[in-house]
Amino acid sequence: MTKPLHGIVPILPSIFDAEGAVDEAGFARVVRYVVAAGAHGVAFPALASEFYALSDAERLRLTDIVVHEVGGAVPVVGTATAPSPQAAVALARGVTALGVDALMLMPPYVVRDGAEANIALYAAIADAVDVPLVAQNAPPPLGSGHGIPFVRQLIERVPEVRYVKEENTPGGQRITQLLTDPPAALAGVFGGAGGRYLMDELARGAIGAMPACELTEIHVRIYDAHRAGDTATARALYDRTLPLLTFQTVFRMDMTKEVLRRRGLIESAHVRVGRVALDAGDHAELTQLLERAADLLLDVTDT
Repeated sequence: MTKPLHGIVPILPSIFDAEGAVDEAGFARVVRYVVAAGAHGVAFPALASEFYALSDAERLRLTDIVVHEVGGAVPVVGTATAPSPQAAVALARGVTALGVDALMLMPPYVVRDGAEANIALYAAIADAVDVPLVAQNAPPPLGSGHGIPFVRQLIERVPEVRYVKEENTPGGQRITQLLTDPPAALAGVFGGAGGRYLMDELARGAIGAMPACELTEIHVRIYDAHRAGDTATARALYDRTLPLLTFQTVFRMDMTKEVLRRRGLIESAHVRVGRVALDAGDHAELTQLLERAADLLLDVTDT
């Protein structure tokens, strides 16, 4: 791989029309926005993408759009999380054939077979593809919530696992534990959890974060300032962003898509599964939060 991962690598949402059909044009606009916002990479589809609500054909089609729209400008992280090892291997082969630069996955999330089976899964994926692997260590119910000793053992036994996205709490402590005498194959740890703990993660040695995408340009500015040693600017930007991230904790994809809709990138904020609808009061609160951060957001009308 010629493009090592680092920085802000947003999780792209799946975009649907008001009836729930895939909106390819809206999805492509979001991809272009994220790249224009300075993202250091993109990832799709993960938890913030409603990956569990997509057919395999939709996942592959949308991944192909991502690779095409990015055009090599930044690394693309595909995913192969699936209900079974066999499905994950098949997805991994299909996704990497589209030209992604790395592959992220969680173990099967319906029936769990334990640590040894999970290591065997990553080993099978490593044998099936020729790109670096990212272990997404997310909490239940969809994630396995593995402890750091397991993550360390996984990397030692499957060195193709070069990166970890750590999303369990307390995330900062877990990053410190993993980066204290790290496995030789580990190239870096990313934070997750929507960017809510970004400053702590970076301070503890994370090489970046994989948040949702609706505030990409702000996350990029935080990361760039921190990397340049200007922690005061990074902290100020983080403090201004945190109310929006707190709001996103409750409404998740509904909030992400509503922000993208208000910014003119998509026509519908439809969520296929697990919708948490905003009522009139929520919309009013979101309006105020966005107004307070308006000067930090790009004009995306021509995206």
